[in-house]
Parts: sequence; C-alpha cells; structure tokens
Amino acid sequence: MSVLTRDEALSRARLLDVHRYTIELDLTTGDETFGSRTAIRFTAHTDGDTFVEIKPADLRSVTLDGQPIDPDSLDGNRIALNALGAGEHELRVDARMRYSRTGEGMHRFTDPSDGETYLYTQLFMDDVQRVFAAFDQPDLKAVFDLTVKAPEGWTVLANGVTEHLGDGQWRAATTPLISTYLVAVAAGPWHSVRTEHRGLPFGLHCRRSLAPYLDADADELLDITRACFDRYHEKFEEPYPFDSYDQAFVPEFNAGAMENPGLVTFRDEFVYRSAVTDTERQTRAMVVAHEMAHMWFGDLVTLTWWDDIWLNESFAEYMGYQTLTEATRFTDTWTDFGVVRKAWGYDADQRPSTHPVAPEDVPDTASALLNFDGISYAKGASALRQLVTWLGEKDFLAGINTHFARHRFANATLADFIDSLAAGTDRDVHAWADAWLRTTGVDTLTPVVTGDNGDHLLTVERTGSRPHRIAVGLYDLDLPGDEGRLTRRGRLELDVPQHTPVPVGKRPTLLLLNDGDLTYAKIRFDAHSFQGVTANLCGLPDPLTRAVVWNALRDAVRDGELAPTAYLDAARAHLPHERDLALVQGVLAFAGAQIAGRYLGPADRPAALATLSALCRDLIRRTEDGDHPGLRLIAVRHFINAAAQPDTIDAWLADGTVPGGPELDPDLRWRVLARLAVLGATDEAAIAAELERDPSATGREGAARCRAALPDEDAKARAWAAMFASDDLSNYLFTATAQGFWQPEQADLVRPYVARYYEAAVAVAARRGPAIADAAGHWAFPGHAVDPETLALGETCLRDADPIPALRRKLTDQLDDLRRALKVRTS
Repeated sequence: MSVLTRDEALSRARLLDVHRYTIELDLTTGDETFGSRTAIRFTAHTDGDTFVEIKPADLRSVTLDGQPIDPDSLDGNRIALNALGAGEHELRVDARMRYSRTGEGMHRFTDPSDGETYLYTQLFMDDVQRVFAAFDQPDLKAVFDLTVKAPEGWTVLANGVTEHLGDGQWRAATTPLISTYLVAVAAGPWHSVRTEHRGLPFGLHCRRSLAPYLDADADELLDITRACFDRYHEKFEEPYPFDSYDQAFVPEFNAGAMENPGLVTFRDEFVYRSAVTDTERQTRAMVVAHEMAHMWFGDLVTLTWWDDIWLNESFAEYMGYQTLTEATRFTDTWTDFGVVRKAWGYDADQRPSTHPVAPEDVPDTASALLNFDGISYAKGASALRQLVTWLGEKDFLAGINTHFARHRFANATLADFIDSLAAGTDRDVHAWADAWLRTTGVDTLTPVVTGDNGDHLLTVERTGSRPHRIAVGLYDLDLPGDEGRLTRRGRLELDVPQHTPVPVGKRPTLLLLNDGDLTYAKIRFDAHSFQGVTANLCGLPDPLTRAVVWNALRDAVRDGELAPTAYLDAARAHLPHERDLALVQGVLAFAGAQIAGRYLGPADRPAALATLSALCRDLIRRTEDGDHPGLRLIAVRHFINAAAQPDTIDAWLADGTVPGGPELDPDLRWRVLARLAVLGATDEAAIAAELERDPSATGREGAARCRAALPDEDAKARAWAAMFASDDLSNYLFTATAQGFWQPEQADLVRPYVARYYEAAVAVAARRGPAIADAAGHWAFPGHAVDPETLALGETCLRDADPIPALRRKLTDQLDDLRRALKVRTS
C-alpha cells in the first residue's frame, strides 16, 4: 500500500476541487465484508493525472464519467485517473470492503454478553480507504450524502441527523464541508438517551449490555456536555457548526475518543461498570470537553496538512482543561494535567523521537501518524497556556475568533493562525511561535540564591532556549505548633531569561520556580529548598503547587539526580497525608510501574513493594470512616498491584469485599485475580469460573490477562502464540494478553521470549498494521528486562529488521526508556 506524501497532496489539491460524495453502505452482507458504493463529483482545474484511494476486499467496478476503468488497474490502494480533462467529473466506485477487528476502518464487534453486533468507523489519517473510495487528504473537503442498509432493529448514527426510511434503510442529513477522515457511521442495536439543548438534538449511545451504567451517568454526562457547549459559545463568536451532537461509546476503540463532527466516538470504558474515583470522572469530562472543542478546532477549521496536528490537538487539549475548570464542578483540572499529561509530554520530548510541536517536515501520512503523542497534546497545550499567560486571554480569544472567521469550513496552516493572532496584539507572536513551536526538548530552570541575612537575591539559570513567563513562590514554615505547614509569603512574576537578580528578602524554606505550573519546563531546587520541601511537601496548601514539586522529584529520578529510593521515601512520608486524588494516583503509578518495576533492580524490588504496600495500608486505614471513597479505592487498587504475598488479597476475593469496603466489583475482582496469577496463587479453573461470573467483553480481557500472567510454561506458550502466531486476537484482546505476559516476578520463566520478541513484533506489525504495531511495541515489549542484552537486541532490530514506522517509533521510545533505566540503576 502506498502512503500519501505531502508533495502528492499539494499536487492533487492544485488540480482538484472535490464537491460531493454520495456513499451507499450495505451492512447486511455477512460477518466478514460489507458493500460500499461511492460517487464523487469533482472539478479538475487543468488537464492532468491523479488518483483516488481505496483498500477493498474486492473492487467490483470503477467508472469515470460513465466510462469503465479496469478494476485490475488497482495498484495497492490507488486507482489511477489518467489524462483527466479540465472540467466537471463524476467517479463511481463499487467495492466489497473488509470489516476490521483492530479498530481501524469499519470495526465489527459482537458483544459476548448478549450476542449483539455493533459497527463503527474510525477513519482517521488514511483509514477512510477501508470504507469507501476517497481523495483522502484533509484539504480536499466536500459535502457527504450517506445512506446505509442495516439489519432490522438496528439504529444508524452519522455526522448528521439520520432518518429511518424503512426496510433497514437509513439516510443521514447532508453534511457541511468536512474532510474525509471526519466522516463517521455507527450502527447496531444501540441503547440511546436523547435530549435537546438550544434547539439541537443531543444523544448518548452505548451497547445494550451497558445500558444500566449509561443511564446511571446520563445526567452527569449531559450536564457536562451542556455546560461546555454553553461556555464555548461564550468564548467563540462562531456558533456550533453542525446539526446535532451525538456521543457514542463504542467497543475496542483505540483512542480515548474521536472528534467526528456531530458524532463523537468514545472508548466505552468511559461507561463505568465498576467504581471509579472522582478524578476518573473528571478525566471523562475532560475528554467530553476536548472533543467538543474539536468541533471548532479541527472540524470547522481543519489543518491543511498533517504538520499542523497541533492546530487540532493542542488547542482541544488546552480548551478542554480550561473550559472544564470554568464551566463545571471540576475546578482542579490543571492539577491532573500537571501530574498525568505534562509528564507524558516531558517524557516524549526527551527521547530521540522528539519533534517540534509544529514540525516543518512531515513528508507523508505514515510519518504524521507518529506525531500523535505527548508533544502534540500535552506540550502543545502547555505552550498555549504559556501563550495565554504572556499574551492575555482577551487577545488570545480575539485571535482565535479571527481565525474561525477567516477559515470557517476550510483549511489553515500555522502561518494562518499566527497571522490571526497577530491581528489583535502588539506582541511578536511570530517570534513566540518560532521559539515554542519550532524547537524540541525540555528547558530546565534552576534557581540560584545569593546573599545572607534578610537580603537574598534570585537568579534563574536556564538550560534551553525558550522564553518563559513564570511565577516564583516563596514559602515559609508556619509557627511552631502548626509545624510542617508551608505558607506562601510572596509570589514573584518574572521573565526567563532575566538580566538582573530579583530580591527575595529573607531566605524562604522553599523557593519554588513555576509556581502555578504556567510554563513547560523541568525545574530544580536549590539545596536549602530541597531540604525544606522533602521534609514538608505535604504541608504545601495548594495541590497544583504540590504537583509541580512531585513532577520535579520525578524528573530528578529519571535524570539520575535523585535516588529512586529517595522518591519512595518521600511518597511514604507525605502521601498518607495527601487528599488530592490525581496526585495520589500519579505518585503511586510512577512508584509502582517505574521505580519498583524498572529503576530498582530485582534485589531491591521486594523492599520497594513492601514500602508501597505499607503506604497503601496506611491510606486504607485512614479512609475507614467512609468519607474518602475515591482515595480508598486508589489505595486498594495499588495495594493489590504491590502484593508480594497472596493471603490478604485472596481473602478479599473469597469474601467478595475489602474489610470495611469497598465490595469487589468486576474491576477489582479481575485485578485481584491477575495479581494472584502472577504470584502463582490461582489457576485456569478459577479464571474460567470468574469469566463465567463476568462473561462481558471486559471479562474476556480480564481472563486473557490472567491466563497470560500464569507462571507456567504452557500458559506462556499459549499466550505467545495467540499474540504472534495467529491474527485472531482483536486489538483489545491482544493488549490484555500482552499486559499479562511479562512480569518482573517471572523474569527467569520468560527469559527465552525476550530474544524472540523483536522478530515476532516486526512480523505481526507488518501483517496487521499500525494499531497492532502500537500494541506490540507498547504493551508486548519486555519492559521488565532492564539489561544490556535486551538493549543490544533492540538496537540490532532497528538497524537490520526494517519494522514498519509505527513499530519503529515505539521501539525507539522503548529502547530510550531502557537506556534511561540502566543509567538510573548505575547512577
């Protein structure tokens, strides 16, 4: 298959205007394929040659202006349209297309709970070609007319309001001008909750087996949807540009969600079957807000080419967090952003695969797909937050609204956006864009405090090149009797680099750079502040301030400047007093997965797990009064993850509850069983019994995870064969199996598979494509094997084996993380 290059896209855009697609899909032709008929009306500006893309199971017929084109002329995924004359044309393509089991194209899923089947499209980047023929690039927008034939009893959802015509025939309202990758269809016996808001139909949709769980949260979801919708209309002068707003929670979805105009698709783990924390509800709400922002950033105004991914994702990320904070009860969203998302961005930006937020050279779609990462999302959103701090929100929103007015239902570039911003401010936004969007890497800010007595001066040293507008917090310990509480006695705002020292008066217990987390940079502490904060971290009054400190400690561990055990000591000392759920979850996740799992060697892992178990036990005891169920749930989850002996969690499973609560819901039962499997304290019979108790899709994933985690040679062989010797596993079942396979406690058992991994991963990625390549490179990588041999094998693979781009990127990142872990172990 040929990937589309930027040069080809530019040439085709100069040649063509595409006006209308008329698409007919037949979803009644069997379990493996569906029918797809497409008519495309377009204009050629001059005589020339071009092509249209499609990836069919069977190409039945192609006609251009009524004249047949030989279907056998299909070359990979391209049909050549040669000697095209200037003027109006109509291309018709009739094909049989394959359903997907990997979340790409038209995904087909049969719910094991009730046998019902559901279909949905994910057409991002170049997967529209798996569903219908298209001139598949974002700047060839068109209107779309869609009809679908579906089995009786199904509902069909699409970008516009759909109408059932009878006999299983459905017709969607004609769309405005949108890009090919934004077309969406979801079909099946959906359970739906419908309402109206400001004259528009709103809907929530999920599988029937999830109906009780969606109904339980429908009011919350719709309240958030309405609140964000109204807030965006206060910010944006351009009204919502589509005729309806449906949100469909779909199975085995690869992303968090997809911003299809009028029909946003979400992974249906957001329909909660088990207990969740309020921070997890906040995350779901943020995704709702993020995807709604895309209706303007991405759908109304769309990038011209994939080098401007940030125009979609960075803006939706920033707007999602900011709007949620302004419009809903979730007012501390930036703490979660700082703990989870910025860490993702910092990590990505320090790897060899880093790239600018707005890269200048994205040569083809395969390269573009690799840039949907922590840089395009978290770093880009951080840059925008810094831009708002520097520019002011009024001028920022004025520039956005100018951008919408200039490019509505069209396409735009970085230059277009910067010109829109510049129209409303005297600030040099072009220089800002060059410094922030065209560079790579993370700056590091270090305080230097000089002077004595009550007359100290601050200078900030910067490693890196970006300008930063930051706040500096000056914190002192309260009077004895309130020992351990830090109070901010002063806050400075300054630009970095600064040219003159700044007076800070008496030396504070803690001098904290980037207080409020307004910029994107790693920070360090002076020696006096380090002592003060490690002794009194839990005494900082603001969770966002504590997030900045925890991130700084995390970065110091990763950079080999702070011993991993020192981070564990800080967690043990301060986390039992922490109330912010995002912070507790983030610290425990890093301590468990990275410090106990990778940065400490096998001999030190038992002590690390013991520390984490003791910490979680303290949190469980602290929450016995029932006033903090979210905190208790986090502690219970991580206690299970860290269990080195099976007795306690096995008793919980037998009793069906943690003493004092919570009762073990399906998520906790599968979590316990998976840990028991790792410890060799359960067997196939118990896994089968649990699957009979929970025969849902998540139950199947739980069983796959547990079976792969059993410390048994036959179990490992079966799991390996399922992942790499056959192509039967769906994307989710592949991931679940991979998650269970590698366990630090089983290093000797799985050692022979480490050497086999690279060849197997290259082969399965080549056969099954980017989604499975991503899973194979992420979840199936032997991350526990922190040794030079694993690194050498991986380097040989990258040099000699030619993995597909999606896998190459994942392996590049994994090997860099492995080098970092080796460095931390020896530092």
